[in-house]
Amino acid sequence: MVERTTEENKKFQRGVALFNAREYFEAHEVWEELWLPASGDERAFLQGLIQVAAAFHHYGRGNVLGMRSLLAAGLTKLDGLADVHWGIDVTKLREDAREWVGREDQAHGWPQIRWAGSAGSRTAERGD
Repeated sequence: MVERTTEENKKFQRGVALFNAREYFEAHEVWEELWLPASGDERAFLQGLIQVAAAFHHYGRGNVLGMRSLLAAGLTKLDGLADVHWGIDVTKLREDAREWVGREDQAHGWPQIRWAGSAGSRTAERGD
């Protein structure tokens, strides 16, 4: 288990909140601050999240091909990780992202990052 500082946990949670508010570019920026010094699985995890967020930013700007490309790259990173990482339900995020790979519209709503083990009340500070 990687030890994270309170500040890192707060930044991560802020990124999740931004993502869930469909502020994908801003989520990407927050997570990038954590990604730059990271290594190993932490780096892959954060890069996967960043790519997924960037994908939905592209989709919101009408760039479906960019969305698909970045979702595929992000899923490649997230596929190699545990089902729960940094307190989030990675399995659900992967499933939701895969639904979007072939999608042309947002008929089923935008994806949300969910905290593992509850409907959203768990904090990332517990780690995994």
